[in-house]
Amino acid sequence: MAARFKMKRKGVGQLLRSEMIRGDMVRRAENIKSTAVAISPVGSTRDTHPGQYKGAWEVSSTKRGGRRRDRAVAYVRNPTYYARWVEYGTERVPAHHVLLRAAASGGD
Repeated sequence: MAARFKMKRKGVGQLLRSEMIRGDMVRRAENIKSTAVAISPVGSTRDTHPGQYKGAWEVSSTKRGGRRRDRAVAYVRNPTYYARWVEYGTERVPAHHVLLRAAASGGD
């Protein structure tokens, strides 16, 4: 006898906001963070704060994320003011794409 399944939107919403899904998103974000830390540039000897960028990575999560605020999400970010310049580069500094490369690893 074949099993029957009837999907309910309310149940899917509860699943997407569940602690189980949020925990898995945080686990993946932590993996992406560790990859980002490993490949982050440190700076030269002339740098006044060597390693500041590398040590600033952080992970946060919420159960109300996404475009419609209806699912658990986790974020990886670097709050240093120059993080966007490290990621995308400038006319003098080449782009390192640290977060892009870390996220491409998949967080598995």
